[in-house]
Formats: sequence, C-alpha cells, structure tokens
Amino acid sequence: MSHFFEFEADFVESLRCIPMQVRLKLDTCGVKLKLSHWHQFTAEERQVLISMACATTEESQIYREFLQTLVTQKTGSPATELPLESNPSWLDGGTIPSEVQAKATEFNLIIEPSQWANLTPSQRFALIKLSRSSHENRNFYPALQEFKLV
Repeated sequence: MSHFFEFEADFVESLRCIPMQVRLKLDTCGVKLKLSHWHQFTAEERQVLISMACATTEESQIYREFLQTLVTQKTGSPATELPLESNPSWLDGGTIPSEVQAKATEFNLIIEPSQWANLTPSQRFALIKLSRSSHENRNFYPALQEFKLV
C-alpha cells in the first residue's frame, strides 16, 4: 500500500516530484535518481516505482535492477549508484541527527529523544531529507506538524 505524507499533497496527484516513499527506496537500493529521470517516466512507470517493494536485500536488488533498466531505456545510461549505508540514520530511533536538530532550532523547536524514537523510520527519513541544505526544505515545518512534533 502506498503512503504519501500530507506535506506532499501539492504534488502527489500529478507526481511531478519524487515522493518520499520513493526517495526512501532510492537510498535503500543505492540509486541517485534525478528529477529529470523521474520526469521521463510514464505515470504507470512512476506508479510501479511507488508500489514495488524495496525492504529486504532481495527486494532492494530487484528494485535497483528495474530502476536502472528503466533509466537506461529512457536516457541511454544508468543512474549514478550510491554506496549503501550499513546503519541508516533513519533506522536509529536513539540518535537524532544533528542536521535535523539544527533545522528544528530554526523554528525555535527542540526534538526530544522520546519524540524521535516514537517516529516511524519513514518519518525519520523524511525529516532527515528535509533538513539537508541541498534539499528544498519548505516542507520541514509542515512535516514537523504532521508528525505532531510541534
């Protein structure tokens, strides 16, 4: 079942942006998908990438191969592959990444360890992604609200 966050509501209908659940799968399988790649996929291909499982090592490999085949078909070359994290920070409910806490302080907020621990891995992943300086992070505060951290 597909899960979109409320803060993604402005683009979920059209899927003009890569949803967080796909971004999580990309980090899980080690592929750097560009928005330009995403825009070349059909609506059906995007839906497949949303619905495909990517939780186990085997599923991750299948997802990576499917995605790389798709990107190569559309662009003539595969997407850049990234090293896989052995202990991804979004799976660690005990340690709040410094960039997340720093971003929260911009809103005069402090995320308590118990709050971080109570988030799902996908919620922690979203906050990590939204707190990075390289990411358009206008959705960080709406995510904090959605996750009841405000």
